[in-house]
Amino acid sequence: MIALSKIEEARDRLDGVILRTPFAYAPVLSQRVGASVYLKKENLQFTGAFKLRGAYNKIASLTEDQLQKGVIAASAGNHAQGVAYSAKAFGAKAVIVMPEATPLLKVENTKQLGAEVVLKGENYDEAYAWAQHLAQKEKITFIHPFADDAVIAGQGTIALEMLEEIEDIDTVVISIGGGGLIGGVASALKQIKPTIRIIGVVASGAPAMLHSYKEGRVIDSLSVRTIADGIAVRDVNPKNLDLVKEVVDEIVEVDDEEIASGVLFLLERQKLVVEGAGAAGVAALLHKKFDFKKEEKIATILSGGNIDVTMLSLIIEKGLIKAHRKMKFIITLIDKPGALMQLTDILKELGANIVQIDYDRTSTNLSYGDAYVTLALETKGEAHQQAIRDALAQKGYQYREEMRL
Repeated sequence: MIALSKIEEARDRLDGVILRTPFAYAPVLSQRVGASVYLKKENLQFTGAFKLRGAYNKIASLTEDQLQKGVIAASAGNHAQGVAYSAKAFGAKAVIVMPEATPLLKVENTKQLGAEVVLKGENYDEAYAWAQHLAQKEKITFIHPFADDAVIAGQGTIALEMLEEIEDIDTVVISIGGGGLIGGVASALKQIKPTIRIIGVVASGAPAMLHSYKEGRVIDSLSVRTIADGIAVRDVNPKNLDLVKEVVDEIVEVDDEEIASGVLFLLERQKLVVEGAGAAGVAALLHKKFDFKKEEKIATILSGGNIDVTMLSLIIEKGLIKAHRKMKFIITLIDKPGALMQLTDILKELGANIVQIDYDRTSTNLSYGDAYVTLALETKGEAHQQAIRDALAQKGYQYREEMRL
């Protein structure tokens, strides 16, 4: 594991550079899952993610000659911003290679920090290969996002902050992409308090580390697909796998629906904007992916908050539908005066709030004299939605419900 002394040295380097992020009890989440849960809010970190810690610690260790030549990194976004921020602090040029599908927010934020952005590849691993190629071609230092001891040590400083505030943590839940965050944090925790339990969480659409951990050898994925782009890593680094095997007690997986529920819960109930990778630990708790006792003190790291607004909007929309708080359907009406008013009067009596309406009388699927009315409603739960369905059926309306989960 990474020596505690190296993590403590990283803490000293980062003093005055990074934000000591809040680490607080989450009463609503604790009540929901049945244990005492604490959130380490790295989503509030400068650059919006924990990655700044490792990137700065690594760049701070470079020689003056290396700094003058510049640095390069591959990243889906958070490491990119950490490297760009840190390089700027040392007056070094930074080139960041990002997958072509990287959310615009992360691309723009990286550029605003002064880095040159190169979009290349369908996923992180293809971007990584191109960054390695450019590093050798341009003779500049490659800053690895997770397979570097200085980077891992920087991430481990999170553990020191956590234990300084709450000494008697029983379990820490940490998302896993390449393994740098969990490797650094768990290294510190296990050396300070060996009895602490470390639970890793991967996205089911990027399960390489889980499979490798179970089999004890590197097993790469053929492809990755998950809304948690921060942990969408296809290939396992052997060095990080060895570290994970040494310091992690259990690895579980959460799917995109579960991750989305974690994002929505944190947004609505904790008032925190967190990206998919950052919400993976909360998702594992909400969906009881591992065993824990009521008296346990459980901490989880909200690793980042750089979620694309479009993705957040989609998560909110699907979440409202899944929670029976919104419904959408298409009704066939006779196209005559008063027909629409009769329909809206029914909905008014039922207390359904119309948030969107569209009237179509020209569709080729319609009989002459009919019209389609598309309605989106705010509703008050499953029983309320069923009452709306029953009322429409009783009045003889023909309708097709959309997006019913």
